[in-house]
Amino acid sequence: MISIIIPVHNQATQITLCLHSILEQTEKDWELIIVNDGSTDAIEQVVENFINKNPNKKIYFFSKANEGSNPTRNFGFTKSQGEYVIFCDADIIMKPEMLFSMKEILEKNLDISFVYSSFYYGAKLFRLHEYSQTTLQQGPYIHTTSLIRRSDFPNFDPRIKRLQDWDLWLTMLENRKTGYWINKPLFKAQLGKGHFSQWLPQITYKIFPFLPSVKKYKEAVNIIKNKHTLSS
Repeated sequence: MISIIIPVHNQATQITLCLHSILEQTEKDWELIIVNDGSTDAIEQVVENFINKNPNKKIYFFSKANEGSNPTRNFGFTKSQGEYVIFCDADIIMKPEMLFSMKEILEKNLDISFVYSSFYYGAKLFRLHEYSQTTLQQGPYIHTTSLIRRSDFPNFDPRIKRLQDWDLWLTMLENRKTGYWINKPLFKAQLGKGHFSQWLPQITYKIFPFLPSVKKYKEAVNIIKNKHTLSS
C-alpha cells in the first residue's frame, strides 16, 4: 500500500484539484493522510466534504498546532501504514499513472529507495535527470513529491525550514540509499502557495544577489551544506 501524506497550511483553495487527482490514480491500493498544520482558512470544511463524498476510501484527517512543514510531514508519517510513502504538497496535481509508475519501479528494483520524476511548475517543465550523487551534492533538483520505500525513510529534520527536500535526499545518500528518475512529467505544481511557489529563474540568483528572496535562498543553501559538510 502507498501512504499519501499531505501537509496543508492555508491551502483550502488549492487542495481540491490535488485530492481529485488522487482519486483518478490507476493505482488503487493507497491511504490518504491529510495533516492540517494550524490553518486559519476553510481547510477543515473542504476536507470533511471530500471525505463524506468518498466514504469507501481510506482518508484520514488530522489537525494540530502550526509547527512548519517538516514536523507536519513527520507527524503524518507516524499515522501511516503503507509500505511506500509519498509526501504530496497540497498544490500538486498528479497524472493518473503517477503512483502506479513509481510503485512499479520500487517493486522491480529492491536496491532503489525512492523514485522521482520530472514535473511542471505552472507551464514550466522541470525535466530533471538521472540520479547522481555528485549532482545532488552540488544542489537541489529532486522534488519532495517522490515515492519512498518506508523502510528507508529517515524522517525529515524538523530544524530545517527551507530546502527540506534537498536535506532529505542528502541524508538518504549518507545512508547509502539511492533514487531512480522517471523520464516524464508525472505531476504539476499549481502556481501559488506551495513547495515551489518561490521559484525564481536561475539567472536571478546571479544578477540580483541583493534581493531578499535570493539572500534567504543562499542562507538556506549554506545551512544544508554546513550540515552535510559539502564544499561551497
